[in-house]
Amino acid sequence: QKSGILFISSISSFSKADAVTWRLKTRKLGREDRAMKRKNQRGFTLVEIMIVVAIIALLAAIAIPNLLRARISANDALAKGTLRTLSTASETFATANNGNYPGAATSLTGATPPYINTNYCGTSTSGYTFACTFGSGAYTFTATPVTVGTSGTTTYTMTTGGILTP
Repeated sequence: QKSGILFISSISSFSKADAVTWRLKTRKLGREDRAMKRKNQRGFTLVEIMIVVAIIALLAAIAIPNLLRARISANDALAKGTLRTLSTASETFATANNGNYPGAATSLTGATPPYINTNYCGTSTSGYTFACTFGSGAYTFTATPVTVGTSGTTTYTMTTGGILTP
């Protein structure tokens, strides 16, 4: 066998006590070497950190505009949906009331059961401001972006009969 202890003890000038002493010293040196290696490891270099920051900035530059476009598209879709809801409620009201359209939004929300649960007229929701005009035998609903290009892209109008125009 060629282990360190047997090999050294086989040399005539070393005694068994010398071999044990040598073995203890090499173990102690091994521990000290490992401790020194741990002490010298400081962390990431500045270049490594800068590379990681650059990669994160690149990913953010790609993702943020897409998220903003998705939000604007969602606001546009919600505005159209809200106008359709108001139009459907008004048309249903007219059907139930001998062809007479509502005179105010409260006619839609105050009925039992209500035609709509929320009065959107004169409020801002999801980046759009909604305006309602009720006339004799007609209605007009308008959704205007609070900030064009940021909260929405187009002003939408819904007129009597459910006609949506951008």
